[in-house]
Amino acid sequence: QVQLVESGGGLVQAGGSLRLSCTASGRIFSRHLTGWFRQAPGKEREFVATINFTGGRTYYADSVKGRFTISRDNAKNTVYLQMNSLNPEDTAVYFCATRTGDRVSSSVGGYDYWGQGTQVTVSS
Repeated sequence: QVQLVESGGGLVQAGGSLRLSCTASGRIFSRHLTGWFRQAPGKEREFVATINFTGGRTYYADSVKGRFTISRDNAKNTVYLQMNSLNPEDTAVYFCATRTGDRVSSSVGGYDYWGQGTQVTVSS
């Protein structure tokens, strides 16, 4: 089992920045993928970004490309999501998730373990 804990959410004004963290514990496989997803009220959970274990491969949703950056610190078992130029449409609960293997996936169903989420609210 893998446990994921997100942190770093909060309230920010439009144009501002936040950095989310996702720390893993438990049985962490050497080859795995970690992704960020978000879910706004009344909407389906959607893909934001993902990164492989080495950090050498990243993939972003078009809606966040150029504004968000995913990175990782394996010594800390932590994946980050740096979010810049935030706008009200970014308001959502942000979840991190992980899966074994190295193939990039943007599908909710492609991940095995999920955190509890952290709220991000962007005011206009």
